[in-house]
Amino acid sequence: MRIKLTLTLLALILVSVLDGQINQSREKIIIKTEFGDIHATIDLNRAPVTGSNFLRYIDAGLFDSTFFYRVVRNDNQPENKVLIEVIQGGRYEEEEKNGFPPIAHETTAMTGIRHRNGTISMARWDPGTATSEFFICVGDQPELDYGGKRNPDLQGFAAFGEVTEGMDVVKRIHSIDAPGQYLDKPVVILQIIREGQ
Repeated sequence: MRIKLTLTLLALILVSVLDGQINQSREKIIIKTEFGDIHATIDLNRAPVTGSNFLRYIDAGLFDSTFFYRVVRNDNQPENKVLIEVIQGGRYEEEEKNGFPPIAHETTAMTGIRHRNGTISMARWDPGTATSEFFICVGDQPELDYGGKRNPDLQGFAAFGEVTEGMDVVKRIHSIDAPGQYLDKPVVILQIIREGQ
């Protein structure tokens, strides 16, 4: 009986320690926009390369005074056979200045982080070209996962976090009229910070 009780206690302690380690690997951030704040977590445990890259842009202040500049909806992508719904932001025209080198591509098959409603992921051209441009999913977007058909290379996009509060802000940006996907008046990202800064 004592052995069973001891093993149960040890199992509970181990679960508690592991849970603490997993929680520590989720960095909380705030995307401050002119429309309000978007709170999110970055999953450093499952997407260490992509998550760490995003945080170094934050820590260097390189998202300050940037924009959400692109809105993709079912009604504004007539050239695409595979439709998605996202808002995209980042450094855009400033991308060539003072940034960091592109990072290795962490697929959703590697990380297990799927493109669901509120998922944050990296925009890219070819695999391994992602830098600071990111997007937030509005609704589930399985065609952005590994094997999805949005990108012809079928490698999908590198998801690395999720919105925990502020989807109303995301949806407000997503609702802005954008016939050509790019906003005439981009929404200002005042700054992105680690929570508690």
